[in-house]
Amino acid sequence: MSRRESREAAFAFLYQLDFRKEPVSEQRAMYLELHPLEEEDIPYFTLITEGVFDERDKLDETYAPYLKDWKLSRLPKVDVILLRIAVYEMLHVEDIPTSVSISEAVILAKRYSTEESRKYINAVLGKVGRDLEK
Repeated sequence: MSRRESREAAFAFLYQLDFRKEPVSEQRAMYLELHPLEEEDIPYFTLITEGVFDERDKLDETYAPYLKDWKLSRLPKVDVILLRIAVYEMLHVEDIPTSVSISEAVILAKRYSTEESRKYINAVLGKVGRDLEK
């Protein structure tokens, strides 16, 4: 498996967390039982899922100012999670270039969201990335 696949699994798990009420640790165990990852992929999956879940408010505050003509409360959950993952990687995963985080979010948006979403996710993350690099 690759980081791309680990990221996609993290995305699916984070999406699940928005709809289920069981404790996160129970949900993670259930998810990994139903969707097993290779042993070497679990640390990255865990880093992303725990980091994004724990810092979701801070991550939302980081990209929300760039949502031109959109309100955070009106964004589809899929798009919110993709934005959170990418911003988390930009802020906390030093060995992933910003351009890769953006590209990976766009690829997942292409697969799980709409063409319009893909475009604004790319634009928002591009602006976030430029400002973080300053």
